[in-house]
Amino acid sequence: MRNCLHPLRRLRRHPQSGGSGQRPGSSACAGLLSLLLLFTGFAHAQAGDGNAQLEQMARDWVQPALAAAMGPDGGGQLRPEILMGTLDNRLQLAPCGRIEPYLPPGTRLWGRSRVGLRCLEGPVRWNVFLPVTVKAWGPGWVIKRPIASGTVLTQDDAELAELDWAEQPYAVLANPDRWVGQQAAYALQPGQALRQNLVRAPAAFGPGAQVRVASTGSGFTVIVGGEALTAGVPGQSVRVRLVSGRIVTGTVRDGQTVDVRL
Repeated sequence: MRNCLHPLRRLRRHPQSGGSGQRPGSSACAGLLSLLLLFTGFAHAQAGDGNAQLEQMARDWVQPALAAAMGPDGGGQLRPEILMGTLDNRLQLAPCGRIEPYLPPGTRLWGRSRVGLRCLEGPVRWNVFLPVTVKAWGPGWVIKRPIASGTVLTQDDAELAELDWAEQPYAVLANPDRWVGQQAAYALQPGQALRQNLVRAPAAFGPGAQVRVASTGSGFTVIVGGEALTAGVPGQSVRVRLVSGRIVTGTVRDGQTVDVRL
């Protein structure tokens, strides 16, 4: 076999002075090499067929798994799209009597993910992963014009478009009630999808505003006056200097009230 794999080396060691230049046994070597190439190609073809079956098995499992993950209504207005990856054709797995598709811990069928395939009954217990990309198309609002940070948004600042929700790093604000009247947390650009991290509630009052500080205990409520040291946003913390000079931290209830725990 070694001689067949190095015919040029043998020819350099034993040059032929005439004739066809073919040494005895070269036909056998050529036949052996052809057989080896044929066997290798057949093995790769078998591996490719097996991988195709595994990929189809994963695809058949993903469809109902995604429907279950998105709920009985299919995620409302979302239209799922599944893009399956492929296994390496060089991968040759041992025969298996029972293969189980599964979702690896810590992953979900949303955006770029992967599906596991493991052998449960076979001479070799193997485990492979198949890449998958899940898109979730649905209506969302995108910015129409450049908007400066801190601008209060109106309905005319955005328009409806079809978005891939799974591609967005934060939740999409599909309901206008969740962003109309809110402030832009950053400078927004045309075509940018409105997401949860891009808006914030407008300040109820600014630094220096006179506010009421309410402290509630068991059966009683104490209300004193104070001066806001920072801007107050409903539901967020704010620092207030009381009439006594003491500085407390509370939660903004509305435009003039701050709740402080006793």
